[in-house]
Amino acid sequence: MSNETEVAVVFADVVGSTRLYEVLGDLKARDMVVACVDIMRAATERNRGSVIKTIGDEILAIFPTADDAVNAASEMQQDIGARPSLSVQGQHVAIRIGCHFGPVVLENRDIFGASVHTANRMTSQAKAGQVILTAETVERLSAEWRVATRQIDVTPVRGRAEEMELFELLWQQEDATSMLPSIEIDARTGHRPQRVRLNYRGRDMVLGDRRESLTMGRADENDVVAQGPLISRIHARIEIARNKVMLVDQSTNGTFVVGEDGKESFVRRDSHPLTGQGTIGLGKLPDAAAPDAIKYRVEE
Repeated sequence: MSNETEVAVVFADVVGSTRLYEVLGDLKARDMVVACVDIMRAATERNRGSVIKTIGDEILAIFPTADDAVNAASEMQQDIGARPSLSVQGQHVAIRIGCHFGPVVLENRDIFGASVHTANRMTSQAKAGQVILTAETVERLSAEWRVATRQIDVTPVRGRAEEMELFELLWQQEDATSMLPSIEIDARTGHRPQRVRLNYRGRDMVLGDRRESLTMGRADENDVVAQGPLISRIHARIEIARNKVMLVDQSTNGTFVVGEDGKESFVRRDSHPLTGQGTIGLGKLPDAAAPDAIKYRVEE
C-alpha cells in the first residue's frame, strides 16, 4: 500500500571507498565501510530517523523534520571524525551528506519520488566532510540551525525548470561560531535585542516576540519583495537567534549595510550583525533617501 508524506530525505556515503579496497584489501576495507555505515545508522535512529536502505557504502534515510535530519548529519560527521581507527595511511575516512525536504511516496518499506532524486543530487554535490542542503530544507530549519547554514552555489537539477540553490551546513562548532559575529548581552545592563523594526516603501514590519525571521528578495513569498536586476529570488534574511540580530546573505551579488554612522559593510553568502539603525541594500549600495530603501532599527 502506498502512502504520500513530506519528510527530510538524507543520503550519506563514504568518500573514496574504492581507494580503501585498493589499499586495505577487501576484508579490512569492508570492515571499515561497515563501521561507517553503523555510525550513520546509529545517528539516524538517535534522531527519530528511519534507515530505508543501505547500498554498499551509502545509506538512505528519512526524518520527520529538517532539524532531526541536520542533527543526525552533524552527529554522523562528528562521530566518524572522532573514531581514530577510521584512518588509512594517515588520512581519516570521510563521508559526504545531502538532504532535501519534500514529498515522497512510501511503499513496501521503500521511498520513491522526485525528492529522493534531489537529495541524491545534493550528496553528489558535497565534498568530503560536507553536508549540503536544499533551500526547501533550510526554510524548515529552526532559527538556530538556519544561522549555521550558508549558500555556496546554484546547480541545475534534472526535472526542475529553475536552478537550485545549494546550502552548506556548518556542522563543525568552530565554523558555525565564525558565521555568528554576535551582539553580546551587556554584562552591566543585561540589555539584549528584543525586536527589529523594518520599513520598506512605507510598510512597517517587526521581527521579535514570536516571529524570529523574515526574508528579502525578488520572489513573491518573501516578506520584503524587492525588484531589481541584481536581486536574487531569495536574497537575504534577518534573524534573531541566541540574543543576536543577524543579516544572512544568500545571494549572488551580496547585500550592503550602511549604519547610522555612515559606515558601509558588504556581506556575500555570509552573516553580518545588525546594531542600532541603518539601511540595507540588496545587490547595491543603498540610498537612505530613495523610496525603495530598506531601513532597519534594532530595539532593546
